[in-house]
Amino acid sequence: MHVVPDESEVMLDINNLTKIYPTPKGEYIVLENLNLQVKKEEFVSIIGHSGCGKSTLLTMIAGLNAISGGEILLDGKAIKKPGPDRGVVFQSPSLLPWMTALQNVLLGVEQVFPHASKGEKADICKYYLDKVGLGDSFHKKANELSQGMQQRVGIARAFALKPKILLLDEPFGALDPVTRFELQQQFLDLQRDFGKTSIFVTHDVREAIRLGSRIALLVRGTVEMVSSPAEFQLAHTEEARAFLACL
Repeated sequence: MHVVPDESEVMLDINNLTKIYPTPKGEYIVLENLNLQVKKEEFVSIIGHSGCGKSTLLTMIAGLNAISGGEILLDGKAIKKPGPDRGVVFQSPSLLPWMTALQNVLLGVEQVFPHASKGEKADICKYYLDKVGLGDSFHKKANELSQGMQQRVGIARAFALKPKILLLDEPFGALDPVTRFELQQQFLDLQRDFGKTSIFVTHDVREAIRLGSRIALLVRGTVEMVSSPAEFQLAHTEEARAFLACL
C-alpha cells in the first residue's frame, strides 16, 4: 500500500534510490530502487528491522553518504552534499563536553546566520533551548547535563538552524522510558508549532505509530508499504504483522 502525496505538496522526492557498497565478495546492495515522497509539514516514521537500510537512507538524505543510483530532490533540487536546509538529530547528540548548552547550539547558528548580530544569535539559541525545557541551563556545560538534557540540546540545535526538513535517527533510543516519553511529546509539540517536515527513523513500532502522520515500512532495502498509522495497524503484509506483534 503506497499513499502518494499530491505533487504540488511534495518537499522531499526520492526516486529509484540505490546504495551499493563494494566488498571483497562482490557488491552489497543496501537500498535498491527505493521511492518515497514526503510532503511539507509531514512527519514520516520509517521503520524496519536492523540492517534494512533505515539509517543509510537518512544519511543519504542528509548528504553524508554518496548515492549509487537514483536521486533525492529537496524542493526540486538534487541533494549532493550536506547543507543547513537539513537538520539532523542522531541517537547521540554529539555535543562538545567542555562547552555550555548555549555554546553548543551557537556553533551551528553562527554558521547558518553569519550576518546576524551577536545578540540576535544568542537570542535564537536561548529561544529554542527554552522551548525544549532548558531555560535554566543555558550556561551548564554539556558534561554536566543528563543524557536526556543533552538530547534536548541536540533537538534545540536542529530547530535553531531553521532547516526545511528535520532528519531524526532514533534520537530517543538511548533514554529511559519516562524521559523518552516526555521528549517524544515535546518534539511533537515543537514539530506542530513550527510546521517542520520531519523524517524519523526507529525500530520501535509504538514510537512510529505515536509520532508519525505516515509510516514507511522498509524491507530488504526498499519501501514495502506507506500508510497512515491507523492503516498500518490494519495491514496484512508479513512484515507489518511481525512489527504489530511487538505491540
